[in-house]
Amino acid sequence: MPSISRFLGIIITMYYREHNPPHFHVKYNEYKAIFTIEDLKMIEGDLPKRVVSLVLEWAFAHREELVEDWNLAVENKPLKNIEPLV
Repeated sequence: MPSISRFLGIIITMYYREHNPPHFHVKYNEYKAIFTIEDLKMIEGDLPKRVVSLVLEWAFAHREELVEDWNLAVENKPLKNIEPLV
């Protein structure tokens, strides 16, 4: 599962050839979650509220890049790194 971005202890990843809906995975310490790309809903897992806010801020700013990486992952092609939240 390639990491596509890292910031403030948060690791954003995507699996190759994943199931729909398009989504990304988040790891933060012992926490894990999955967010949809289209509406940025947390559909699985749990994260501290502050981390959810940071992930949503990052994902909103990089939604087009997330879609691009999702399409690459579906085709089993190398994913592009996405700039971290600054």
